[in-house]
Amino acid sequence: MGAIEIMDTTLRDGEQTNGVSFNEAEKLAMAQMLVKEMRVDRIEIASAQVSEGELKSAKMITEWARKHDCIGKIEILSFVDGHSSLDWVEKAGGKVINLLTKGSLRHLEGQLRKTPQQHMDDMTYVITEARNRHIEVNVYLEDWSNGMIHSPDYVYFLVDKLKDLPVRRIMLPDTLGVLNPDQCTACCSDMVGRYPDIHFDFHAHNDYDLATANVFAALKSGVRGIHTTVNGLGERAGNVPLSSVLGVLNDHLGLDNALVEARLSKVSKMVELFSGLRIPPNKPITGESVFTQCCGIHADGDSKADLYVNPLLPERFGRTRRYALGKTSGKANIKKNLEELGIELSAEDIAKVTRRVIELGDKKESVTTEDLPYIISDVLKNAELDEHIRLVTYHLTLSHGLKPVASLSIRIGDDVHSETSVGDGQYDAFMKALWAVYDRLGKEKPLLTDYLVTIPPGGKTDALVETTISWLFRDKEYKTRGLDADQTSAAIKATFKMLNLIANEEIRLSPPGNDEAIKTAVRRY
Repeated sequence: MGAIEIMDTTLRDGEQTNGVSFNEAEKLAMAQMLVKEMRVDRIEIASAQVSEGELKSAKMITEWARKHDCIGKIEILSFVDGHSSLDWVEKAGGKVINLLTKGSLRHLEGQLRKTPQQHMDDMTYVITEARNRHIEVNVYLEDWSNGMIHSPDYVYFLVDKLKDLPVRRIMLPDTLGVLNPDQCTACCSDMVGRYPDIHFDFHAHNDYDLATANVFAALKSGVRGIHTTVNGLGERAGNVPLSSVLGVLNDHLGLDNALVEARLSKVSKMVELFSGLRIPPNKPITGESVFTQCCGIHADGDSKADLYVNPLLPERFGRTRRYALGKTSGKANIKKNLEELGIELSAEDIAKVTRRVIELGDKKESVTTEDLPYIISDVLKNAELDEHIRLVTYHLTLSHGLKPVASLSIRIGDDVHSETSVGDGQYDAFMKALWAVYDRLGKEKPLLTDYLVTIPPGGKTDALVETTISWLFRDKEYKTRGLDADQTSAAIKATFKMLNLIANEEIRLSPPGNDEAIKTAVRRY
């Protein structure tokens, strides 16, 4: 068997996720990243005749693909509807169709009200017409899994006919996600055994949370292509995630593929941003927490001999291993985080800080690495974290029909600076006023990369809101949080934590005893 083909359908099946809709620019950006950076073999970008927006985005992608000599990697879902879908595909600039046909007798009779031969005649017309137009054809056998369970003779009838037609691949969807791994093995092995010369793709849905297991079974059975979506987007419970397939291919089956592991986190974050659906923290490989050890015993074991490290090394995917801070933290967790921050404490002081972190964890408060300097300052009553940038005062105005206005005064070193600005929201207005001060002083600004608001279940109006913001400054990520009854106030607290963390980091890196260098660092950052 040669390399396994990966066809990613985030832009088509992924967009069928409830509440998800990508615009043209987003689709083009994802297509470019999937093909050129993630190196998937093929992408399915649209369904024929859906909308004008779908047509426009398809045209943008096919035009880009032609310029970059990869038009054969771009596929469009089409239908058995005479020449209608083919006309649409030609208008979109497509050169490959994935023809959706009925792969179970129940679907054929219940939806199309046709005989198998009538359906086959209709398919033959579309396939022949597509080839006359120099369009390559792959065929989806929709609901194939139920077809194999309840009407296998109908499936064989279709494939017996299709194998003699100009069809490049036959695609086997578990459309309703009904298969278990044993059934998947039996069904895929049957197809591969009966038709060894046909290239079969497997398309898994995750209704029973068995999509990855079924992909494993399909690959073991000799299937040569797998369909994925980034972050597991798709109908109902979604499709098999690209990340999970990558792990199965590389770590469990050792099958050749073209995927670039190091680009996975980037494409996953992009799809998270464009879809508006957050990646669950415990999502394998791509989740926020999957390379984070919480238990102090684990951190201690890693420090001594990497005892709690598995083959899924975070560096493979452009990630880093972290050690969480909370009620199960031990001194080893604290030491790991202090090393990351470049802070040294005595064993006695580490024990004090550890006790405070555990106390906060007992109160269900989350603690980040960036919170540690503040905890140290509070527990040890020292100046481990100096507030070189202070918020003196601020005033926010929100009026119906008018944009929010923010006025603020901040102290940087010995000087106070004031500014007023408008924005699209209260926090946006505040940040524009703050960055106006920074621009006036020629100070370098960090980039906000993520903003997460957490409200306790139950939604009481006086409940504390936790705002966690991620920032990027000189290729280093800072994650700070603020806690307040007001969301904007919580975000402002998180912002000033970040500004002081950066200032303190610059001061820490300044030559020791050089007061002028420290003052310069404060003025700049």
